[in-house]
Amino acid sequence: MSTPLAGATLAFDLDGTLVDTAPDLVGTLNVLLREEGLAALPIEEARPFIGRGARWLIERGFTAAGYDLPAAKVGGLFDRFIAHYLDHIADESRPFPGVVEALEQVRAAGAKTVVCTNKRTDLSRALLDALDLTGLFDAIVGADAVPAIKPDPRHLIAAVEEAGGQVARALMVGDAATDAGAARAAGAPLVLVSFGYTEIPAAELAPDALIDHFDELPDVAARLLGA
Repeated sequence: MSTPLAGATLAFDLDGTLVDTAPDLVGTLNVLLREEGLAALPIEEARPFIGRGARWLIERGFTAAGYDLPAAKVGGLFDRFIAHYLDHIADESRPFPGVVEALEQVRAAGAKTVVCTNKRTDLSRALLDALDLTGLFDAIVGADAVPAIKPDPRHLIAAVEEAGGQVARALMVGDAATDAGAARAAGAPLVLVSFGYTEIPAAELAPDALIDHFDELPDVAARLLGA
C-alpha cells in the first residue's frame, strides 16, 4: 500500500538537528581559545555559532572571546581546529532522542533520506560512521560538494538529487536560518526542531512545522508531503 512518504526525500541538517555535536565542536573551539591565551566560552554561549561551518564558528567564537581575529590567522586556526576535531569527533556527540527510530520509520514508509549540511562531507561521514548512522542515509552532501552552501537552495537541490529524489517531493528538516532559507528558496516544506543551534529562535523562522522531539517527525512529514 502506498504511503504519503513513498517516493519522497527528507533532507536533514546535521549539527543541532540530527546530532548534538556542540560538546565536541565547542570543546575544540575552546582548545584553540586557550592555546591563544583566551578564556574558554560556555557551551550555551557558543552553541548558536554552529551551523555555518568551522570558519564561521572560529570567527564568531574569537569575537565572543573579545579578540579581533586577523583574517590572516583564520587559515591556520582552521587547520588546527579540523585536526583536533577529527580526533575527538564523537567523544560526547550523540544523536538527539528519537532520531534513529524516526529515520527507520520514514525509510520504511518509502522515503529517501539525505544529509544536507554546511559541515564538510568528510567530517560529516566520519561523525556518522562513529555513531553508526551512515547506513540510514542514501547520501551525505556537505559544504565541499556543492556550488554554494545553505541558505543557497542549490545545496538542498543537489542533496536531494544525489539521493535520487526530486525537490518537488522533498522536505527540509533543520534547526536554523540557513535551513529555512534553503527550503524557502527551493520551494520545499520546512520542519524545524526546537532544540537546535540557532541565533534566531526556530519559531520566529516560520517553519511549516516545529517539532520538540523526533517522534513527531514521521506524522508531520507525511502530512506536509501528502497535502
